[in-house]
Amino acid sequence: MADDSRSTDKNAFGSYAAIGDSFTEGVGDPGPDGTYVGWADRFAVLLADQLPENDFRYANLAVRGRLLDQIVAEQVPRAKELAPDLVTFCAGGNDIIRPGTDPDDVAERFERAVADLTSAVGTVMVTTGFDTRGVTLLKHLRGKIATYNGHVRAIADRYDCPVLDLWSLKSVQDRRAWDDDRLHLSPEGHTRVALRAAQVLGMPVPADPDQPWPPVPPRGTLEVRRDDIHWAREYLVPWIGRRLRGESSGDHVEAKRPDLMPL
Repeated sequence: MADDSRSTDKNAFGSYAAIGDSFTEGVGDPGPDGTYVGWADRFAVLLADQLPENDFRYANLAVRGRLLDQIVAEQVPRAKELAPDLVTFCAGGNDIIRPGTDPDDVAERFERAVADLTSAVGTVMVTTGFDTRGVTLLKHLRGKIATYNGHVRAIADRYDCPVLDLWSLKSVQDRRAWDDDRLHLSPEGHTRVALRAAQVLGMPVPADPDQPWPPVPPRGTLEVRRDDIHWAREYLVPWIGRRLRGESSGDHVEAKRPDLMPL
């Protein structure tokens, strides 16, 4: 695993704002009240645990379905206004999976946003894309995602940003790390990402995010095919339909935590 940690005073982050799309909003990890939790919320809890009670504040500005330019227009200005000690910036994934998009162009726009953010807030942690070798809908985009990841790492070097490297997090390549839609992480997948984010900042964590999963019995060909048919009917067809209609899963959705508030 790549080591992207930075030497950090464990009490340095008194406030944190997360910006991004469905991944950062927490889709796939529903809470008891129906609101998504997700890795950023779980990471915020780990950050809050490093400080006295009520000394930590957190905002989550992410909205599912958002493209990079939408995140830059809607969320980056708000993050600058809040001026937290830490911002996590994960964007560009929805652009990369669209046909015909150029990862070099997406990266140029991403870099402009990073430069803007780093001029106004404390630390900016950037995030690479996942290794999609095992993701049915996205495995053909693996080379395109890897190209974008290379740009993200270079941008991080130029602006001294910690990197949450999801490509190197092998545990999320297990099917159990993903929700039934095969596009978003499961609660356990989100938990492992949160633990890895804490590791990147040099924080102690209660568990190893890359610890092996328990063994599972082998699945028969018929069972796998039945699951694939169910997935295509329940998730793939509606996903394609939204794309054809120009709709987004984030239409009419607002940020779940638009202000810096105590946890």
